[in-house]
Amino acid sequence: MAHRRTTGSKLLMTALYMVASCSAVPVTDLLDRASQRSDTLHSLSTTITKELDSHFPPIGRVITPRPSMCHTSSLQTPNDKAQALQISEADLLSLVRSLLQAWIDPLVVLSTSANTLPHPAQSSIFNKIQEMQEHSKSLGDGLDILSSKMGPAAQTISFLPYRRGNDIGQDRISKLINFHFLLSCFRRDSHKIDSFLKVLRCRAAKMHPQMC
Repeated sequence: MAHRRTTGSKLLMTALYMVASCSAVPVTDLLDRASQRSDTLHSLSTTITKELDSHFPPIGRVITPRPSMCHTSSLQTPNDKAQALQISEADLLSLVRSLLQAWIDPLVVLSTSANTLPHPAQSSIFNKIQEMQEHSKSLGDGLDILSSKMGPAAQTISFLPYRRGNDIGQDRISKLINFHFLLSCFRRDSHKIDSFLKVLRCRAAKMHPQMC
């Protein structure tokens, strides 16, 4: 399974580089591929969250940090589709790339922590985190290509450093709560990434906003 996922990622990137070098292929095709990848990314985070919730300590729902404490919360993003439609394509792509860049290190933390997570579905969660890393890397590489076709504004990235370190806790409860919180932040951002890319795809295709 892992080999097939890795092979699939390599094939996707090969295809992206090939189509990007061919002027006959529209940007909409690149956005279609990116949108498919972001949809998978968000679906994986949702599935892992459901697995975690099956054995999540009740106290965790009381003391879990607020979403405003996510390390990407300082980035100003549209609150809904209507607001997203008011932002230029280049600036919207810049937001997507900034969010993806901000999760490179935290995804490593999630992967490392999942390896010893005190949860009955530990193995399944670990494998899905690995898959998320692959999809995130592949999506980021593809968007780098796309940004080069959309001007300097699209290539601008806002850096959002992750400062919480690699240690998610010493005891079982702390590990589960902190892991759940970090994953919830990623799930929120992956939803934004997926939504913004779908808006970009619709706009690139010159569809009417109500159809997006």
